[in-house]
Amino acid sequence: MQKRTKYQERIIKNYYQNLEDISLQKLQEHITELYLEEGKARERRWKHIINALEKLEVKPDVIAKLRANDNPAELAELVRKLLARK
Repeated sequence: MQKRTKYQERIIKNYYQNLEDISLQKLQEHITELYLEEGKARERRWKHIINALEKLEVKPDVIAKLRANDNPAELAELVRKLLARK
């Protein structure tokens, strides 16, 4: 295995330090797309959203409720609260 350079190590370190911010950013983008999608594309989008919510350590019962309601506005409200928590 190749040894990483200091530059590569710094990039990896910064990525993991900012993982929560990155996940929130992606989640916001997914919500925008969720408003526009229908059918199978919407189902695929929800899989990405659920994955992002799990990375942010949102409780499984909250995720299940959001998924069951399928309401982007409720999801956006949760993201607003997560952003305020930071």
